[in-house]
Amino acid sequence: MTAISGSNLIGIFGGTFDPVHYGHLRAALEVKEIFGLAEVRLTPSATPPHRAQPAATAQMRLQMLKLAVTKHPGLTVDSRELDRGGPSYMVDTLKSLRQEFPNEPLLLFIGSDAFNHLARWHQWQQLFSYAHIVVMTRPGFTAQALDDFFTGRLASGQQELAQTVAGKLFFQAVTQLDISATAIRNMIAEQHNPGFLLPDAVITYIKQNGLYQTPNLTPH
Repeated sequence: MTAISGSNLIGIFGGTFDPVHYGHLRAALEVKEIFGLAEVRLTPSATPPHRAQPAATAQMRLQMLKLAVTKHPGLTVDSRELDRGGPSYMVDTLKSLRQEFPNEPLLLFIGSDAFNHLARWHQWQQLFSYAHIVVMTRPGFTAQALDDFFTGRLASGQQELAQTVAGKLFFQAVTQLDISATAIRNMIAEQHNPGFLLPDAVITYIKQNGLYQTPNLTPH
């Protein structure tokens, strides 16, 4: 698929990243290329309001992310949610980014599961005031019946996202590696080798800091 021309589009990719793994990184790299983004900002949450609290500390998750993207200059780490503290509401993050980048299109990337529960997000309708929302789907994915709020915002193609700074909804198929942070944490707790699921530098950091030594079946 042809990437959007221009290099002023900024992607936002949030999560707990506990730990960051190749599922996150592969998706971030693909959307950067597909949409011709100037950068993708990987944004770790401090206190996710809709899921279990991370096992690793905020600073440890931040450091693992930095190690993971060292050799990928188009992928950057944005610590504003950690710096802000409190519940990590995406609407606050996008508002902050919009103040920093008043004229650039912002693309918030979320998974299809997150999209299905978007109505549970804090001030979720306001997300469109600050950014486009791009739902990352598996190849062959078919969106459920959308209500008028969403159908009125559907973009007909990638180029439409570059023509306005916010307000559109778009579905984009990406390679979705079946990798789970929960499974990785439990694998490490059971003293199994998590090699090829996440970067070696992150594995080394986990070992050096004795992370994930206790099994935790709660997904996050």
